[in-house]
Amino acid sequence: MFSFIIGTIRETEKNFITLENNGIGYQIFVANPFSFPLGEERKVFIYTYRKEDEFSLYGFNSLEEKELFLRLISVKGVGPKLALPMFSLGSVSGIVDAIDRENILYLTKFPKVGEKVARQIILDLKGKLVKNETVSSVGLEEVVEALESLGYKATDIKKILPKIDTTLKVENQIKEALKLLLK
Repeated sequence: MFSFIIGTIRETEKNFITLENNGIGYQIFVANPFSFPLGEERKVFIYTYRKEDEFSLYGFNSLEEKELFLRLISVKGVGPKLALPMFSLGSVSGIVDAIDRENILYLTKFPKVGEKVARQIILDLKGKLVKNETVSSVGLEEVVEALESLGYKATDIKKILPKIDTTLKVENQIKEALKLLLK
């Protein structure tokens, strides 16, 4: 629904921030609300969670965090409320490394992650995450998001990113990326 929101941090609470954009305050659940200084303008990457009785926004400092979060919530037994706190205690590279090395001890240090859930995360995600690589280059986040929404894999996208002319408008960058991916 939302890819990101740029706005001013107006409030920080225990597990969420309020981000003001054009006179609207968005309540966004984040891993570490106090990493968002009050009064600062920020770009927050958003995941929209909809359920019968709930509509929530989850926010991330980077596209990499958001991507890993989406992978984590795709695992059976892992929802947004279990996956989000993992980012307050661990880094993207640390979580990916733990999954690839089958480090159950590291994964069970997170709140509500028991051995059974940790094993399921490893089973579902081992070998499917790229370690220590940035998902996108600076200025190409929108291109990456557009390509991923079209179903292209992150590994294929990463291969063509250096070939994209960043001086072009975003629409033209996407067209150029699609041409490169179709080759």
